[in-house]
Amino acid sequence: MDFSRRDLVVVSRPGINNKEDYEREVRLLHRLLQHAERWESFCAVHEIIDINRYKIIRKPWQIQQILQEKPMKPFVFLLNKN
Repeated sequence: MDFSRRDLVVVSRPGINNKEDYEREVRLLHRLLQHAERWESFCAVHEIIDINRYKIIRKPWQIQQILQEKPMKPFVFLLNKN
């Protein structure tokens, strides 16, 4: 997998001195973020509030469809459920 498009700031523990341990930690971070950045995970914790139609959209396929529209419609908001 290509991780070159992701910027990470890694603050390492004092015990990590060699390059292999550092690269292992970065690989584990990429694997963790790969799981968290999927559409299913994103749509599970967000909802769309559409003021134009007075609707709250919670279905993952509709959230994905709305977010992939190039010009976002006015008064359509992405809200985190937390």
